[in-house]
Amino acid sequence: MTAFLKFINDAGVVGWLIMLLGFGTIGLIIERAKVLYGTYGMNVDEFMSRIQTLVLARKTEEALVLCNQMPDKPIAQAFKTILEKADRDDDTIFQAQDIALSETVPQVTKRLHYLSMLANVATLMGLLGTIHGLILSFAAVAQADPSQKQAMLANGISVSMYTTALGLVVAIPAMLFYSFLVSRQNQIVEQLTEKCSKLTELLTSSHMPSLTRQNVYPDSLGKETLVSKAPPANVKVS
Repeated sequence: MTAFLKFINDAGVVGWLIMLLGFGTIGLIIERAKVLYGTYGMNVDEFMSRIQTLVLARKTEEALVLCNQMPDKPIAQAFKTILEKADRDDDTIFQAQDIALSETVPQVTKRLHYLSMLANVATLMGLLGTIHGLILSFAAVAQADPSQKQAMLANGISVSMYTTALGLVVAIPAMLFYSFLVSRQNQIVEQLTEKCSKLTELLTSSHMPSLTRQNVYPDSLGKETLVSKAPPANVKVS
């Protein structure tokens, strides 16, 4: 630990700034990983199957209750927004889908882009430290006393190398974790879009009666009604 602190101290002010960026990067990685893999994690196919069963059984209220039991799940909240308009016309249901996606997708994608920014800033800060170390080295060569020139030159080079290393130590893990978290984020957004579209299709198609024998020739009319509505035998039907 003492050697590490000496390493940071030898890197100078730029080195401490890079370490602050590193702490911020670690905090952001932990927060986003916890949310994307923990809070938002669920068996989407099973949840969709349960909602589909309830919708087909005309139990919209029970489906809403199921969604209310998962306030931290984006897909459940999106389904809730759509199901609240289940008794409306098709255009209203499609509008509800758009509203649901516009409300939930930003929750999934928020703050993650800062991780890429922090990685780039850490790299640039390392470059800044490199330039600062080179300036110190050239100043030592140009102005220092011969007895101090070697020490000042070594100090400038060490500052340059330390800050470059620190910048890469922060930036490389940040970019790796960013790639994993973006992959998980995109997976959630794709699932959200796909399942919301399937629920909307299910609700809109349920408004149309199926072409069964009962719907085309309902038994409630009775044989006498159908006979009475038939054309007379002596009337020629064109």
